[in-house]
Amino acid sequence: MELGLIGLGKMGGNMAERLRLGGHKVVGFDFNKEATAKLTAAGSVGVNSLEDLVKNMQSPRAIWIMVPAGDPVDETIAKLKPMMQKGDIFIDGGNSNYKDSIRRHDELKKEGFEFIDVGTSGGVWGLKEGYSMMVGGDEDVVEKIRPVLETLAPAPDKGWGRTGPAGAGHFVKMVHNGIEYGMMQAFAEGFAIFEAKKELNLNNAQIAEIWQYGSVVRSWLLDLTAAALKANPELKGIAPYVPDSGEGRWTVFEAIDLNVSAPVITESLIRRIRSREQDNLTDRMLSVMRNAFGGHAMKTE
Repeated sequence: MELGLIGLGKMGGNMAERLRLGGHKVVGFDFNKEATAKLTAAGSVGVNSLEDLVKNMQSPRAIWIMVPAGDPVDETIAKLKPMMQKGDIFIDGGNSNYKDSIRRHDELKKEGFEFIDVGTSGGVWGLKEGYSMMVGGDEDVVEKIRPVLETLAPAPDKGWGRTGPAGAGHFVKMVHNGIEYGMMQAFAEGFAIFEAKKELNLNNAQIAEIWQYGSVVRSWLLDLTAAALKANPELKGIAPYVPDSGEGRWTVFEAIDLNVSAPVITESLIRRIRSREQDNLTDRMLSVMRNAFGGHAMKTE
């Protein structure tokens, strides 16, 4: 199936290559001319304007959007609509909020267009391993892009599925990323405990490799962790600063709204936020209060 792809960063570029290798025609757009030239050289079609993207595709078109969540998605759709025809499909493969995906589906449906939300996981390894895709949208529309999804997935019948109506794909991906926060935090804390037990002279890289085989905690995340520790056992040059891209926050908000207890995901999010505080007022306040009621000594700068 022919596919238009907007956004040729590491993930988008790898997706385009996997589709090309799977026999699909890919027309890719990016402002980066080097990225589009690379795509063309590989045997697909790279363009540097949305107009050329649409012109190089036959209707009904399916255009996969890989841009940052929020306004960029709406702005991209708004620019494309006047050039597209009724029945064309918009696919949001980024990490959008599921509420935005429901809204976009309903708005586009009224105008005669189709919309599918695809929560996509796999990162830079997707070209080799395939992508895990959680798909939301009308069942008949999802069927139209089945060949694309089967090619991008680890196998035609594995690693992807329609999880429900519009918004369901991004909702499932949101919780997926929240779970990821908790798993990462648990591994990080465990290895920090090993590091602190100086008298046993434990080797984090060795332990990670042992766990890769037969252990109940073996996983792709552990494989990546083991490789990182082998390359840089002491994590030299890495600042203790952990960003969050939004999905963990949304997961916590949903848990609260639904009255679902999610302490591990919530605490892992709070810990990421804490890592970015350069001059922590909370800890200084605790020291002041401890001194005030108990006369305990305060460490000064």
